[in-house]
Amino acid sequence: MSGNDIVAIATPPGRGAISIVRLSGAGIPTLCRALIGELPKPRTATLCDFRDGDGAAMDRGLALYFAAPHSYTGEPALELHGHGSPLAMNMLLRRCLELGARLARPGEFSERAFLNGRLDLAQAEAVADLIESSTEAAARSAMRSLQGEFSARIHALVGELTELRVVVEAAIDFPEESVDFGGDLLSDARVTTALQNLQSHFAELRASAKQGKLLRDGLKVVLTGPPNAGKSSLLNRLSRQPRAIVSAIPGTTRDVLEQVVELDGLPVEIVDTAGLRSGADEIEMEGVRRAVAAQQQADLILLVLDDADTTPPQAERWLARVRSQLGDNSAVTDSVTGAESETDSVCVVRNKIDLSGRRAGVSEHGIAVSALHGDGLDELIAVLKQRAGFRSGEDNCFIARQRHVDALQRANRHLQVGIKQIAIVGGVELFAEELNACQQAVGEITGQVGSDDLLGLIFSTFCIGK
Repeated sequence: MSGNDIVAIATPPGRGAISIVRLSGAGIPTLCRALIGELPKPRTATLCDFRDGDGAAMDRGLALYFAAPHSYTGEPALELHGHGSPLAMNMLLRRCLELGARLARPGEFSERAFLNGRLDLAQAEAVADLIESSTEAAARSAMRSLQGEFSARIHALVGELTELRVVVEAAIDFPEESVDFGGDLLSDARVTTALQNLQSHFAELRASAKQGKLLRDGLKVVLTGPPNAGKSSLLNRLSRQPRAIVSAIPGTTRDVLEQVVELDGLPVEIVDTAGLRSGADEIEMEGVRRAVAAQQQADLILLVLDDADTTPPQAERWLARVRSQLGDNSAVTDSVTGAESETDSVCVVRNKIDLSGRRAGVSEHGIAVSALHGDGLDELIAVLKQRAGFRSGEDNCFIARQRHVDALQRANRHLQVGIKQIAIVGGVELFAEELNACQQAVGEITGQVGSDDLLGLIFSTFCIGK
């Protein structure tokens, strides 16, 4: 054995028709011969017995051998497909451990695929994102990232940065053989064209990354407001099922109730909370405390008011109360630029327009809906998507994570700082340094630049066996 062979049960716990044990490492051919008596022809399903140390059959199934480097990990790899008995799988796993393999860490198969050049870091992350996808749009986007579409755009951006750095570094190191910029780097058409292209491509990539992050992480929307305003009815209407108990008795909802729904491709976690009021019993007051805590974790808050029983001054007081509970979190922060948006994170929903007679839709008073009949729900969903910056039906979107968004933000910031240095005497060297930092930040996305700590953090979030 190599001493570094890994093994894991790759299928979910429980009983089923089939379970799979995966192995990878330099010593797998030797382990395979000891386990089944032969090394199967690569990529050919071979019916065999899985044998214990005494040679007795533990199970019968299929063995699939993958020779290096033509495997998922780039190493010799083996998959053992047996019957879906937890006992049989544990016996098989124990036998592999006896033969010298060790239990794989979460994500270690994908980590080896990355380290052996079979996947870059963005593709490896897309594997986990595909497994965890909660919507069809997210799954398709994760697949595009796994196929390398995101990585290709990153590599193209790195290529552009490299070409620009060559021009700038040449001007610094060989001024007598290069264009004399006279302190004005923008006098070279190659530089101006490259900068224009870079800024345009950064803008496109950051917008796509923000869209991909929404597909992966979704939007957290908290329903808040006074009792009996129809929050639970709105949750049920959006989730298309009777998820929450609805009653005319104030204080029916006493705890936080969460439901993930898909709205035109956007995954949304809707959180129903206890009605905000004073003078309630101890249990309901705990529900109010949890409601306030949920608001502070929300991407968007829907302040649901009874349109038939709420005057404009009362609505203003409710809005002020919710904003005061948020403190400094009352403004939406763009996750790509980091800039504070002028759009308030609290959105007023005027419910029960079937009783008030107000017309459904968006106005200066808020979004008018009837959770009972569904009127105004399309307009509400459109507002949620608009507030999130989500665009439905994009076929070229790739999945993205917060670290990708952060890396692009830092890279773009270095580029903008560098451009400001151009007009400064002696600023060419500073511009070159910012371009280098920009390229380093972009390289973090695919793993061209990184650290062991970063890799450990990423792959530890994967499931066992992947």
